[in-house]
Amino acid sequence: MSALRAMPLVAVALMVAPGAQAQVAGGIVDDDPAIREYVLQNANGTRVRFLNYGATVTGVEVADRAGRRTNVVLSYPRESDYRRGSEGNWFGSMIGRYAGRIADARFPLDGRVVQLKPNSGPNALHGGGGQGPDRAIWRVREFSDRQGVGAVLRHVSPAGTQGYPGTMTITVVYRLSDDDALTTEISATTDAPTVVNLTNHAYFNLRGAGSGTVEDHLLSIAADEMVVTREGGIPTGALARVAGTPLDFRDPHAIGARIDATDRAIKPRPGYDHGFVLRGGVTDEPRSVAVLTDPASGRTLTIETTEPSVQFYTAEHMDGSEAGSAGPLTKRAGAALETQHFPDSPNQPSFPSTELRPGQSFESVTVWRFGVVAK
Repeated sequence: MSALRAMPLVAVALMVAPGAQAQVAGGIVDDDPAIREYVLQNANGTRVRFLNYGATVTGVEVADRAGRRTNVVLSYPRESDYRRGSEGNWFGSMIGRYAGRIADARFPLDGRVVQLKPNSGPNALHGGGGQGPDRAIWRVREFSDRQGVGAVLRHVSPAGTQGYPGTMTITVVYRLSDDDALTTEISATTDAPTVVNLTNHAYFNLRGAGSGTVEDHLLSIAADEMVVTREGGIPTGALARVAGTPLDFRDPHAIGARIDATDRAIKPRPGYDHGFVLRGGVTDEPRSVAVLTDPASGRTLTIETTEPSVQFYTAEHMDGSEAGSAGPLTKRAGAALETQHFPDSPNQPSFPSTELRPGQSFESVTVWRFGVVAK
């Protein structure tokens, strides 16, 4: 990070790439002076908005095939909504310390049992109850360089947060390039043995937030297997082939084509909330793992990552009782594609390890690459 250049900290900072023209920044309504929204803008006019609260991405404004720009991630209209809103949404926030579920909110580590705070029945979901990184105010340092514009966000999670051992220092770098790619680099260190699984929990609707469901979006996922789960979404430890099941996204098809289909062994109910085992496992460099396309607008999203899994979720819990920035938050109004390690890995020895020890560094890179296709 030695090449990063610090820039002044202001309430709403409009970040502009070299050669781009600044525009007036707008966005969510600010209720708390300690919570600030930042805007990254590239030479094409693409904008990414985020809060220092939860490192939360509040907007991604990209063009359709006709050049019209709109926000394609679900969001709230006010920053206070993120603080008092349903924890089950996690709109665009950095979730952890452990993304996904941990069975019975506990796991073994070095001969002892670590007890977490359950928040999903008896289980811990996305870190468990309490003050996770999604509920913290992060320090922000902005930068602009030849690779784009961005910001470095930092949060120190004290030992015992949500029950996890070790003081963890988490750094997130958001970088927007002129080819409409938003790269998220996550790193973390600890002063005591612990586990970690961090990711961003954005929901995408490429037609535009508030434009209806994503059932007509086309999706492909580079996965031949999925993580088998039991009641409560807890992994059994087994993996299953997706071929011939409603979870086969190896070739692109409409999300809604099989969303209500069921499979007693691996998809007992309608909707999607499944962990896909990505080809290649953990990699040193990001590779393409999923492509989401809205045929109506022409917008595309290619997801590249170093992670071994992606959790695909179609917002089955949303019922219209909460207001988003573009209207009521309704069932299947967005698709979450969370790049991460497997859920419940600390209790599953056969899964890739999520342990982190002093002297080691957790590293994860994910790229959201936006584009358009002709009609």
